Amino acid sequence: MPRPSWAVAERPVTDPVAVTLLREYMTDVADRYYRLHEGRDATPEEIERALREMPSDDLAPPDGVLLVAHHDGDAAGCAGLRRRDGHTGEGHTGKGRTAELKRVFLRPGKRGLGGGAALLAAIEAAAGELGVVRIVLDTRRDLVEARALYARHGYRDVPAFSEGPYAEVWMAKDLV
Repeated sequence: MPRPSWAVAERPVTDPVAVTLLREYMTDVADRYYRLHEGRDATPEEIERALREMPSDDLAPPDGVLLVAHHDGDAAGCAGLRRRDGHTGEGHTGKGRTAELKRVFLRPGKRGLGGGAALLAAIEAAAGELGVVRIVLDTRRDLVEARALYARHGYRDVPAFSEGPYAEVWMAKDLV
């Protein structure tokens, strides 16, 4: 039986498929947060507030990118990248040379099929095209699958470079 194929391509954050995937991402991480801390799913109002407070508009050219992954032709996930200013751990600074990985998501039925690896490879290629030499990210401790994916692909723990209620673990990868 042939192996399922992954295709990853840039999409505008306003593209209907991208909008749907970004909403699913926010719902997934919000539900996981509220289940852990309050024993319930996020409400629709909480999802809407999160989408307003944490927009994805900066995942667009010239300083960012949003990639959408398709698995055998079906929209399956997304990942974004945005350039950063300032300190990003272990002495790396400067706009343009460092970018932040954002909104990495695969639909639950598509997890474990290689999509995370496909998205990270495509993000790193896009970073190279933007002249980025270091990718950083922050995440939560409870997102253990994501942290394991990042570690498998060369991301290492670094000192905190951001603040916020959802930033508990900081990782980075040098591309050169």
